[in-house]
Amino acid sequence: MALKITQVRGTAGTKQKHKDSLRTLGLKRRHQTVVRPDTPDVRGLIQAVRHMVEVEETAGE
Repeated sequence: MALKITQVRGTAGTKQKHKDSLRTLGLKRRHQTVVRPDTPDVRGLIQAVRHMVEVEETAGE
């Protein structure tokens, strides 16, 4: 199982911690999409920035 993560909001005016979480997920700009494995670490990063991303579950890695 993998997660398709899309950044839907920009980072202007956000906390540095949120910017760091997005960068760790591999997101650098709005409307960028990445696929990450479904692990507790990735879920925690998504939880920190849940108001800035959309997440879909996908099959495969």
